[in-house]
Amino acid sequence: MKYVLFVCTHNAGRSQMAQAFFERRGPKDIRAESAGQEPGPEVWPTVVESMREVGIDLSGRRPQKLTVEMQLHADWAITLACGATCPFVPTTVEDWDIPDPAGKSLEEVRSIRDAVESRVKDLVAQRIDVIRSDRTAHQLRLEKLLPDLALEFEGRRSEGEIRACADAILSDYDDVPVRSFVMNLAHRRSRECLAKEQCDALTTA
Repeated sequence: MKYVLFVCTHNAGRSQMAQAFFERRGPKDIRAESAGQEPGPEVWPTVVESMREVGIDLSGRRPQKLTVEMQLHADWAITLACGATCPFVPTTVEDWDIPDPAGKSLEEVRSIRDAVESRVKDLVAQRIDVIRSDRTAHQLRLEKLLPDLALEFEGRRSEGEIRACADAILSDYDDVPVRSFVMNLAHRRSRECLAKEQCDALTTA
């Protein structure tokens, strides 16, 4: 499973729209998520209304805060014109210059909705194969995992063995939704495997 992460400031408008349109139009093997640095109290009512007009119900969605785990897990990240208020997303490859619907009239929000849908259509039509082949998020998690393992097993395991073990174990979690415990589990399993005389992950890698 691959993950596309849409980020805007409040996760109450554009990124919610983008996630919903991707869920409608994107392939089943790529999951969409959205978040914001300063989550709003709710999805903006005009956004809910405008999306309902095109058959998408966002009334049950709640804005969520962007976490480090989300950033590390995203295979393709898109910020929506949030400028300096958007946090650094390591896998960001695109920024969509689409205005914030907060405080705007329903007519203006409809125009923003249509712009978001158009960009999502283009993403699905033009870049799905690239998203599927990109290992950026996996590599970021691997690089976060390696320093502690290299320090602990220095002189006992080669750098290649440590990397191969952690890489193989992390691959087991590539389809797991974003959760902080994944890195903890991968670290523990890597330590346990490398401590054995025969590391199972190395024999199957």
